[in-house]
Amino acid sequence: MSSSMSLDKITSLCKRRGFMFQSAEIYGGLNGVYDTGPLGTLLKQNIRSLWTKDTQTAKDAILFMEGSILGPQAMWVASGHVENFHDPMVDCQTCKHRYRADDINLEKPCPNCGTTAWTSVRQFNMMFSTHVGATQEQASIAYLRPETAQSIFVNFKNILSTMRIKIPFGIAQIGKAFRNEITPKQFVFRMREFEQMELEWFCHEKNTKEDFEFWVNRRFLFYKKIGIQEKNLRVRKHKKDELSHYSQYTSDIEYNFPFGWKELEGIAYRGNFDLSQHTQHSGKDLSVFDEKTQTSYIPHVVESSVGVDRIFLMLLSDAYDEDIADNEQRIVLRLSPQMAPYKAAFLPLTKKQVEPMHALYKSIQKLGIHVQFDVSGSIGKRYRRQDEIGTPVCFTYDFDSQTDYCITVRDRDTMKQERIAIDRVKEYLIKLLGIHCL
Repeated sequence: MSSSMSLDKITSLCKRRGFMFQSAEIYGGLNGVYDTGPLGTLLKQNIRSLWTKDTQTAKDAILFMEGSILGPQAMWVASGHVENFHDPMVDCQTCKHRYRADDINLEKPCPNCGTTAWTSVRQFNMMFSTHVGATQEQASIAYLRPETAQSIFVNFKNILSTMRIKIPFGIAQIGKAFRNEITPKQFVFRMREFEQMELEWFCHEKNTKEDFEFWVNRRFLFYKKIGIQEKNLRVRKHKKDELSHYSQYTSDIEYNFPFGWKELEGIAYRGNFDLSQHTQHSGKDLSVFDEKTQTSYIPHVVESSVGVDRIFLMLLSDAYDEDIADNEQRIVLRLSPQMAPYKAAFLPLTKKQVEPMHALYKSIQKLGIHVQFDVSGSIGKRYRRQDEIGTPVCFTYDFDSQTDYCITVRDRDTMKQERIAIDRVKEYLIKLLGIHCL
């Protein structure tokens, strides 16, 4: 992360280069909701893919599922969300600006208008409600899920019986969640529609401390694997007054964003609260039978939960840099090759070299690697475009390539160039990317 980097620069880059757009911008936009552009989509695909791979290989017994976005009211009553999923809200009586009460100092004037005329603090439930079916009545109330975990808990027994699996094991899920945030802010850090990647690890109570520490360490290591600078990461244990009533220990992995240290991912020991609640409210037995002790028990859970969009913002923040190249300022995203949207760019020096270079580009594309072909503009400007979107290397086909059968490879970070044989391009990319894309 460059000292010259700011959230405004990240936001500008995302729109300028097709990473992220304000949703329905031509209609004035929808606050707290964003559409992901072509480059952002590729970056998110990389995030999901590497999270999935890392989760699958962490333990032997990890299963994946996809739960529905809509959930019946009874499920969210059981989970405690209907009663407890609130944020404190306060309004300025002068300008009508609304704030989360825990985000501002109510002893000071309103940041928007400068007067001190606050309403009383009140609780605001953040779930989006709707009705299922043709009639709107109490029985038809449903909610857009504010988290993905509950669909895992209510399907616990289904997965246990159909997959012939035993405790301990994990169920993981990637999917959209929705929270009617009072004040969405800091670009994609806090949104009303976002994507979560969650793992629920089901285990015996006696193993929870060991398993909890395993997942904290494993998740911290994941961010180092994807190229995040360790100096910008830390683990913060929750104090006793921060813990949920059902948790004995929780830790957050925090990242030093442009706006300070904030939670990136939470790892929590949830006890057997969730399965116990759903057992009580549904009347269905969610316990398991231990053949060794000949007793039944409700498994305990260690959860890890992180937002795709927060990893997205962290990656851009960590990779953003500005330097000087050819006496001009250069913006460069120093993303690791495994995370970069495009792994390489193929640039014919002039339009006369388009045909042979395009053939090489297509041969690499067929390997399943996301690469780009660009023939528009001077070679210097094309290099700058690729630097700004994080492409690790550029291959340039020039006049000599027709006789020496070599092309020039330019490194994004060092800007050094070397000549390699055209038939070595595939080998070069395999070495650069390892097995992440091939």
